[in-house]
Amino acid sequence: MDIKQSNYFPPLVVDLDGTLIYSDLLHESILILIKSKPWLIFLLPYWLLFGKARFKSKLASLVTIPIASLPYNYKLIEFLTEQKNLGRKIVLCTASNTVAAQSMSDHLGFFDEVIASDENINLTGSAKANDLINRYGKGGFDYAGNSYADLAVWYGARRSILVNAKPSLEKICKQAFFVDKIIARPVVNFKSWASAFRLHQWVKNLLIFVPAVAAHTSMTDNTLKDLILAFLSFSLCSSSVYVLNDLLDLESDRRHPRKRYRQFASGKISILVGISFVPLLILLSVLFAKCVGIDFLCWLLIYLALTTLYSLILKRLVIIDVLTLAILYTIRVIAGASAINISLSFWILAFSIFLFFSLAFVKRDVELRSFYGDARRKLHGRGYIASDAQLIQQLGISSGYAAVLVLALYINSENVMRLYRMPELIWGAVPLLLWWLSWIWFQVNRGQIHDDPIVFAFRDKTSLLVGTLFLIVFAFAR
Repeated sequence: MDIKQSNYFPPLVVDLDGTLIYSDLLHESILILIKSKPWLIFLLPYWLLFGKARFKSKLASLVTIPIASLPYNYKLIEFLTEQKNLGRKIVLCTASNTVAAQSMSDHLGFFDEVIASDENINLTGSAKANDLINRYGKGGFDYAGNSYADLAVWYGARRSILVNAKPSLEKICKQAFFVDKIIARPVVNFKSWASAFRLHQWVKNLLIFVPAVAAHTSMTDNTLKDLILAFLSFSLCSSSVYVLNDLLDLESDRRHPRKRYRQFASGKISILVGISFVPLLILLSVLFAKCVGIDFLCWLLIYLALTTLYSLILKRLVIIDVLTLAILYTIRVIAGASAINISLSFWILAFSIFLFFSLAFVKRDVELRSFYGDARRKLHGRGYIASDAQLIQQLGISSGYAAVLVLALYINSENVMRLYRMPELIWGAVPLLLWWLSWIWFQVNRGQIHDDPIVFAFRDKTSLLVGTLFLIVFAFAR
């Protein structure tokens, strides 16, 4: 087909939210506002009273959306580029505010015209359909959209292009309109949801069982029930926090070579769905915690408050972010003790804080790995630059070896004499821990760890072997 022939084609009008990008600019704007100006979130319902158009306009005046890092539908962009090269007029028509729409048009560079909402008109559904019919006439344009709100527009279009549409909507469109092209939505399955809720991270909540094992607590039915409920409570709570953290960290994740494939960052699962699940998961977590006891519930709420504060502020503060992570790991151990009403010794608390401080540094060092070669480059959303990696390694290794020292000193404590028949055998655990921590940092240095170090340990055969030998040593000592 040559360019002259393409003149017979009407303009190709393209929706933005959920079509050109897998996300929604309104939801993106709200998240940016929550992250940058959290004190204004209480005004959101008030602004909405003046209508959705004014609401979007107000948000556009307060936040700047990082257009370049949004999750674009590159299959659609490839199709639009082909149509543009044939000489066809490409129009961006969106219910998003005109400021963001124009920025996106400038970034992509192939739109001939931008039609968007302003502070008076929310250009969606019938309003969008009427505007396009007034401009191009009924049947005078083709339209690419993704939602039920686009049905009114397709009734006025010549041909329909379905992008990222639900199967039920696709069925309706095939019966009612001339569907010219279908660009399928990404498949969302159990693996997608498991990734979004970070089910693999639940292994960290096994730390709840550590106090019971360390104190040689008899596993009665009630004790086991309380520990399992405590594990589920912390797991649901941590999932809610992971979802919230991912939502607040969208831009940083999208700039990361690996994290940009996460479910919310990539737009595979919508922001609105993620926001909806956060309170639901917290509610279920609290209900389980109440079944365990008030003391455990208090530690759960402390964990929730601290980890939320971490997501909003603390993760951007050098050293404080790592110390917070170490405390969050330790809180799991403390909560496990409170679940079965036992006291934690000085030794287990000292050991935990040093060990988890080391492992928290592992997380930061792994994140800085991709920036080697650019010493002044800053880790987006964090307070570190690439040249900090060497110091982070030194601090992490030192803290880990301090945990080994605590373990060695513990062998000569009264607790050991009371709990173990042959405490001298515990010396076998010291070189095991020393070797494992050195092994972990070797793997970090070689770029073999890409995830949370505790999650890595549960997947790593060497770590599992060392862990088994560690438990065997304590079993023989007992």
